[in-house]
Amino acid sequence: MTEATTTEGYKNRIGNLIRDARKHRGLTQHQLADLLNTSQSAVNRIEKGHQNLSLEMLARIGAALDSEIVAVGAGPTHLRVTGPTTLSGEIDVKTSKNAGVALLCASLLNRGRTTLRKVARIEEVNRLLEVLTSMGVQARWLNDDNDLEIIPPRDLDLRNIDETAARRTRSIIMFLGPLLHQVDTFELPYAGGCDLGTRTVEPHMAALRPFGLEVKATDGSYHAQVNRAIEPGRPIVLTERGDTVTENALMAAALHPGLTVIRNASSNYMVQDLCFYLQRLGVSVEGIGTTTLRVTGLAEIDVDVDYAPSEDPIEAMSLVAAAIVTKSQITIRRVPIEFMEIELALLEEMGLSYDRSEEYVALNGHTRLVDITTKPSELHAPLDKIHPMPFPGLNIDNLPFFAVIAAVAEGQTLLHDWVYENRAIYLTDLNKLGARVKLLDPHRVMIEGPTSFSGTELVCPPALRPAVVILLAMLASKGTSVLRSTYVIHRGYEDLAERLNQLGANIETFRDI
Repeated sequence: MTEATTTEGYKNRIGNLIRDARKHRGLTQHQLADLLNTSQSAVNRIEKGHQNLSLEMLARIGAALDSEIVAVGAGPTHLRVTGPTTLSGEIDVKTSKNAGVALLCASLLNRGRTTLRKVARIEEVNRLLEVLTSMGVQARWLNDDNDLEIIPPRDLDLRNIDETAARRTRSIIMFLGPLLHQVDTFELPYAGGCDLGTRTVEPHMAALRPFGLEVKATDGSYHAQVNRAIEPGRPIVLTERGDTVTENALMAAALHPGLTVIRNASSNYMVQDLCFYLQRLGVSVEGIGTTTLRVTGLAEIDVDVDYAPSEDPIEAMSLVAAAIVTKSQITIRRVPIEFMEIELALLEEMGLSYDRSEEYVALNGHTRLVDITTKPSELHAPLDKIHPMPFPGLNIDNLPFFAVIAAVAEGQTLLHDWVYENRAIYLTDLNKLGARVKLLDPHRVMIEGPTSFSGTELVCPPALRPAVVILLAMLASKGTSVLRSTYVIHRGYEDLAERLNQLGANIETFRDI
């Protein structure tokens, strides 16, 4: 292959990326040209791969399209943190990432228009939107408030599904529930490592078999076949009270005309948001907030709906942890208190002092919110080990934040992460910043505090919550720290570094060019 051929190939690939990112933003070529202060014909040449591009122009296009994909030519994103930091001010909790992802999948149930309010604009959502648009769904951001409009086509195009985007999201498995009523056979690409029979996938199969779905996994794809003669004859008992498993069962039940009873269902925040959305679609859902859901579905759903997912308790916990480790007084607004009560009760037991407002209702009309003002506090280790439980227990995703909190508390704290294999191992990265975290086995760590953190350079752990935990420890570290390759944080948080900077942090985003 000649050098000229290789160059042409790169230009075509970059042009395709730019075109896809532009369409994802809902921009015309003319609108992008205006943002870049160039002509529409120049944008057309760029997208067709007929234009040489400087690094500066690539960076400008990346900024205009708010697209990590286009900026990829400049290498991964890193964060430089100068500490120690004292935070101050007020910040709003953004809407739930996990609810947003579930609602995007659930929009496939509806033949009408779905408008979602204040959607978390994160990489996981971007990947799902790329998959949806490749299937023929019209999706466009409506405004700077991150309101999102979704209009499905009359018939979904599953043959041209964006495999690259699909393999970069674990949420693709939640397409099984909505799709099984719409097509008899279909294929979905899946992320590596999700082999059938493993803990993450088999519970989904058990939940969906009563609707006639059978799935074989070969060559990195789910091969799905639906037997229309099979319908749920008795309650579906979930073998695992998982959030995404419950959501898949709910979405399958929504288009099953008749009563479906789901037992051992998760009652977590994203499941409740999905239930409230299904009610807007006209589906009857009883038992929201409990472990038994009674769903009376519809043969067809064709309505225009407007729904606002509630705020994210995991982001709320991140911000509380940031305040604790930096001994700061900040006000965190719009905290979904019913999904934070155990965490706050435990923190009170450890010595945290804070004020909390009267309750008010989220935009979804159901979820209870409060404003919390933290106070600088001297914490001590809890009397018992810290372990997660299904809602209403301590949230599984909030457990890692207690590692950095325990590191600044006086005494020994045992963290038991019984749900995930090996996630606890990533928490030992805190040792590189000066903590004393001892790994007892793949599920348990012992943390000795208090810690005097000092800055260092680290590669971001591949797990989302431990990655943020390291970033929070860097806020409290003396000197300069560097956290490299932070894509995993962008998967779950929108502008986290920038928002912490607004509270007084000193975090700089940079790339190696």
